[in-house]
Amino acid sequence: MARLLLIRHAPTPDTGKRLTGRLPGVSLGGDGRRLAEDLAERLSDVELSAVYASPIERTWETAEIVARPHGLSPVREDGLIEVDFGDWSGRTFKQLTRLKLWQTVKTTPSRVTFPGGESMADMQRRGVATCERLAAAAPKRTLALVSHADVIKAIISHYLGQPFDLFQRIVISPASVSVIDLPTDGPPAVVAVNASGAERWWR
Repeated sequence: MARLLLIRHAPTPDTGKRLTGRLPGVSLGGDGRRLAEDLAERLSDVELSAVYASPIERTWETAEIVARPHGLSPVREDGLIEVDFGDWSGRTFKQLTRLKLWQTVKTTPSRVTFPGGESMADMQRRGVATCERLAAAAPKRTLALVSHADVIKAIISHYLGQPFDLFQRIVISPASVSVIDLPTDGPPAVVAVNASGAERWWR
């Protein structure tokens, strides 16, 4: 059985204010680094075999901090990259909530392709395919996958057997851990979702 720890990156100064998406140059601030260090401490006694990360700065920085206590270096995994928000990248949430498409993102994301960007359905497919591929290559290992909120929510939604249009009901906080077990000969198990404090549900 492979165990996947799905980790959302620690916050940046723009988290919750602006849809930074894949824009370069958005790094963790001081608060974000402190949260990432706290996360690394919580996971320090978990036997991680590898740490995979989206190549975006904030995920990569979080992954480096998480990997350090284990003597590991992050491995780039493009399947974990943020949704390509296209023309929406860099806009504030205040601006986006005025758009008609924003309501579709919230209610029926399966119908959404971002202007000049990626569809939400394609994002889920690549995220799940990445989990399946990494798990198949390490069937008895624990892997950390550092990614982004929507990607993690979409992956969890799939393994819960939930219709994709309900995936926004899942909450994934910055620097949180969600856990999925993928056995080679049985159904997947969602062990924990959005653990962000002292919980040790993934043990």
